[in-house]
Amino acid sequence: MRISYVFLGAFLAVVQPAYADVASPPVLEPVKQQAKAAQLSAKFLTRFSYKPVPLDDSLSARIMDRFIESLDPDRALFLQADVDSFMADRSEIDDAIERKDLKIPFDIFNVYGKRVVDRMDYARQLLKQGFDFRQQENYAVLRDKAPWPQSEAESNELWRKRVKSDWLRLKLGGKSDAAIRETLDKRYANALERAYKFKSDDVFQSFMNAYTTSVDPHTDYFGANASAAFDIAMKLSLVGIGAVLQERDDYTTIRELVPGGPAQLSGKLAVGDRITGVGQGKDGAIKEVVGTRLDEVVQLIRGKKGSVVRLDILPADAGTDAPHRVVSLVRDKISLEKQAAQKAVLSVKVGDATRKVGVITLPAFYEDFEARRKGDKDYRSASRDVRKLLDELKQEKVDSVLIDLRNNGGGSLEEAINLTGLFIGTGPVVQQRDSDGKVAIRSADFPAPVWTGPVGVLINRGSASASEIFAAAIQDYGRGVIVGEPSFGKGTVQTVVNLDDMARNNKPEFGELKVTIAQFFRINGGTTQLRGVTPDISLPGLSDPTTFGETSYDNALPWAQIKPAKYQPADTVTTVLPTLQGRHDARIEGNPDFQRLLKDIADLKAQREKGVISLNEAERRRELADRENRLKSRAQAGDGENTGEDDGLYANERSLSADIALENARKNAKDVLLNETAAILADAADLQEGVLKAATK
Repeated sequence: MRISYVFLGAFLAVVQPAYADVASPPVLEPVKQQAKAAQLSAKFLTRFSYKPVPLDDSLSARIMDRFIESLDPDRALFLQADVDSFMADRSEIDDAIERKDLKIPFDIFNVYGKRVVDRMDYARQLLKQGFDFRQQENYAVLRDKAPWPQSEAESNELWRKRVKSDWLRLKLGGKSDAAIRETLDKRYANALERAYKFKSDDVFQSFMNAYTTSVDPHTDYFGANASAAFDIAMKLSLVGIGAVLQERDDYTTIRELVPGGPAQLSGKLAVGDRITGVGQGKDGAIKEVVGTRLDEVVQLIRGKKGSVVRLDILPADAGTDAPHRVVSLVRDKISLEKQAAQKAVLSVKVGDATRKVGVITLPAFYEDFEARRKGDKDYRSASRDVRKLLDELKQEKVDSVLIDLRNNGGGSLEEAINLTGLFIGTGPVVQQRDSDGKVAIRSADFPAPVWTGPVGVLINRGSASASEIFAAAIQDYGRGVIVGEPSFGKGTVQTVVNLDDMARNNKPEFGELKVTIAQFFRINGGTTQLRGVTPDISLPGLSDPTTFGETSYDNALPWAQIKPAKYQPADTVTTVLPTLQGRHDARIEGNPDFQRLLKDIADLKAQREKGVISLNEAERRRELADRENRLKSRAQAGDGENTGEDDGLYANERSLSADIALENARKNAKDVLLNETAAILADAADLQEGVLKAATK
């Protein structure tokens, strides 16, 4: 799954009014090492990608299109005249990269910054007037295929509707006109301030994303910060103070304290405390960080294990003039347990019996590569953690095991192979074909399976890469039942290349490339590329395959097939699948929770296809009343899904306690799909026990 830099363009509509009287954002310029990094990337990508793409006029045009799209996905920031002027250089990017010239993307981004500042000022001007919500007019929420505004007047009208839509959402949420003006003014002011904080690295990261994804959907460029984030995600640890931070009203605010981390163990910090300054060492000067970008504050707080960091703290709920306190903490290694494998046991009634289903949720295929290279016998990895959980579940005498891979975007290939080995023991797991056409078979090598009972794998559209390798292998062996939606369809292999090593550069300047070098194939010969893994029993999903998944990419590799590997499938699932499907169909037909979920999905799909929302208050209140009635009926039925009405606020606009309460309510809502999958696994255990009894007789 690719990592992308997110800009304001995801929610802003920006034009250039002649009357704007605000300071222009700083003019950003490339630095020497960025141009060199782009040239090095081009040399590597044109020679060593799985499907090399020459850097020519054709690719140049695609890069330009993607770069503009990343800044203005809703086609509401730039005027058509802006885009026309950009397009004059559409075929020149290739030549510019060759001569180490990044003027084209930086010029475009500087126009973007001006549009953001101009339009935020205009939006704040609009708040001084009211809106007539009796009119019959609509606001288009899907504009990715719409034309850019042809004139300033057309852009103003587009933005008027956007502000009116924001106002109406808050009005329907019960806010007064005065509160709405205050909330939206702060929202637009914060967006304007962020435009002044853009840096040269932001422009370069966005441009390189446009370049790399034009070559292949899963090829990426990592600057220093992005590279560090990737490493942390893979090894599930970092060195810091153990606090989850959030930007709220120009303050870096503590949203959560990681259990066992220095911040929590000190007893001197609390959720809601605001960090106003950061000092290095026991006596280093404290640097003020109010108004500083969150990623920069995080970099100041992280550091070497055992080193001291000092935080200037404004206590939670204290006024801005209240006394501060300075807290000294010793940095330590923090384990990110929330991203690690976790288990639960669900009891499911099957006839007169109660079956225990062990559920292991795996958010990613993580592995601490560095610790493994150093020979650490206790290094952290997904398969090691799952093995421990399986041993615990055996002690708890569960009847079946479900691996929940929903929204698991992949990770380590080695971990996918090892995880499969926990259920099959020894045997081929995946085939890998490189750019030369050579095929290598990767196998699990365990003396015996750790778990031999019934197995299920729950997947959705967000299950990708390593998740698909594992699910496909379990399916091809007939080892377990696959339940859910068709998966993402990412069947390619990436490796990370350090550009500084490539240039024989001693200091980190040029960043890293994540490059596609091979393609995965199932042991049955088909690939997971494009088509993904098709479940044995299908469940509904909320995702839109036209915008999410491999099929949404215009340059995705096609599906292909090679010779199957030699393996011995079981017929366990094939034998019981018709019965499992029949029981599932009968159960969901009479399950009100499941039927309500189907109705929600149908409503979401209809709204998605409609692409517009009404700006008429009476019409929206009728829609809101219908939704509230549905939520009330659910609450009365005890399904726990009423997670609160739409209050029109962004996360950082609510009070911290209210935002955390809403997040917890969503986490604790009934998981209809998980419960139904557990019922399917309970049925599988019931059927297997019946087969064993029959065999014994």
